[in-house]
Amino acid sequence: MSASRFLLVCWAALATLSVCTVVLAQAGATWPLSVAILLVAVGKAWLIADGFMEMRDAPRLWRRLMVGWAVVLAAVVGLTLVSIG
Repeated sequence: MSASRFLLVCWAALATLSVCTVVLAQAGATWPLSVAILLVAVGKAWLIADGFMEMRDAPRLWRRLMVGWAVVLAAVVGLTLVSIG
């Protein structure tokens, strides 16, 4: 697959995940939906790191740090939601 086609597929996947986030947010503010939104956000971070930043060929440490940071942020937001609710 050519680089431009790959980036187009990544862009389409990011757009789809963004629409999923909006649809989930419109469905209501329940705990399971909040978790689903956070999981979609982590998926988008992974797609950005591997697709647009082209870290899929980078050392594993850097890939883990990039995606791990998104997981940490999602966990902090999730814990904040738990403490508020």
